[in-house]
Amino acid sequence: MNPFVEQHHDEISCVLSCFDRVVITGTFPEICHAKAMASYLGQRDIRLFDYTQWAEPLREEIRANAEHLAAEAGVQIEFIRKLKAFRKEDRVQAILAERGDHPGLVHIFSAMEACSSYRPWHDKASGKTFFKPISGKCLHYYFYFVDADFGLCYVRVPTWAPFRLQVYFNGHGWLARQLMHAGIAFDAADNAFVRLADPGAAQRLADSLDPTTLHQHLNAWAQRFCPVLGHFRSGVHWSFMQVEYATDVVFLKQAHFQPLYEAIVRTAVHVIKAEQVATFLGHKLTAKYQGEVGNDFSTRIQGTRIRHHMGPASIKLYDKAGIMARVECTANDVSFFKHHRHVEQRNGETVFKLAPLRKSIYSLNDLRRLMSAANERYLAFMACIDNPDAPQKALAKMAAPSKVKGRSFRGFDLFLDPDYQLFLTLARGEWSISGFRARDLREHIDGLSPSRASYLIKRLRTHGLIKKVGHAYKYFFTKLGRRVVTTALVIREYFVQPSLVLEAL
Repeated sequence: MNPFVEQHHDEISCVLSCFDRVVITGTFPEICHAKAMASYLGQRDIRLFDYTQWAEPLREEIRANAEHLAAEAGVQIEFIRKLKAFRKEDRVQAILAERGDHPGLVHIFSAMEACSSYRPWHDKASGKTFFKPISGKCLHYYFYFVDADFGLCYVRVPTWAPFRLQVYFNGHGWLARQLMHAGIAFDAADNAFVRLADPGAAQRLADSLDPTTLHQHLNAWAQRFCPVLGHFRSGVHWSFMQVEYATDVVFLKQAHFQPLYEAIVRTAVHVIKAEQVATFLGHKLTAKYQGEVGNDFSTRIQGTRIRHHMGPASIKLYDKAGIMARVECTANDVSFFKHHRHVEQRNGETVFKLAPLRKSIYSLNDLRRLMSAANERYLAFMACIDNPDAPQKALAKMAAPSKVKGRSFRGFDLFLDPDYQLFLTLARGEWSISGFRARDLREHIDGLSPSRASYLIKRLRTHGLIKKVGHAYKYFFTKLGRRVVTTALVIREYFVQPSLVLEAL
């Protein structure tokens, strides 16, 4: 059980983790890049400069299909003249309020938006003709529909080659349909489950979404809304574009949740540093990293939210429905996450090593595991800063001397600079994932000798702050250790330093 959930077990109604917003890109491998497009036309004896003439009939095929589907469902195709004039989701929700959420086509939008394309180019020097990738604009259709298994979805279809598709569905919408099919009662509010009759069964259902089933649905939607699919034998390659994975901790009463949430979120803004953000997201922050890492705190109509971001990934904490803490891991590029997998080298050899996650939808299960682990690490960190009694006991134990076999080891005083610098070093995020050695302390604490580093390790172990794992002289925090380090940072940076500044003024 997660330390945060264990700590508030009596106040929590249920905990559920599942995918939230998922956006998937569909590409046709035969024409998805300039060389592939040139090869496709060459195999059919079509000149590259006749690319436009080849693409126009396909554009008309997509338009005719959209008009046919609209007439069949009795809906109008709404052309958006000014982008961002309104939210398409709000318009669709208003239609659903009148229509109901039964399966079928809900609405169709059309808009002129940016798209990728190709321009034929003849190089006089080499005498070769080839395609150059360019960016242009074309008409796009947004088909919003309710699927019997996935709930509300949309498919975005451009009318110009290479016809890069975009599909959206929501994991909570999919799970709601599965719960109904399984006969498990639930109450939902604002894309969240505030009550579950059987949380364990709901979690098993949430974990049951598999890439094969997803692939079948994606192909069926593409065939329905993008009829040019039939012209390409290789079908569609589906890959993740944007993914959100949420862990919801639902409390029994707002009176229990709101004070706790406010204390956590406002403390986290000051306590969580770049190293912790990297750790939550499964990374180690090094000098080589050139991306942006930071925290954002905002107050919205729905409530407050804190967001910790690192490159294309982030982890957020916010309140839902006034009774639920949602931790949400998001990624605009899933290859940001790394895991051990088989990798084929350039020489044809296959090795098992740490590598970026593949973007293919068949990485779904690995992606679920990695994003869930990020949420779990974040919740575990929250457990260290939300209990006012535990830190007092932890600090008392930390400050008291400890004896082992007649030898006394003094305690730790966070007001002494050497001890405080040690805690700052221990708070580095990578230690939570990979552990640390005595030599790691020497690298980050100036003037620390090998013997002194070994003595510090011994002091930390005798006070129960760290533990040794395996036979590699690697050390990890104990629960007490995590709580002490976090508390030290909270007190020194959140209370002591601001108070001294006010005194000076």
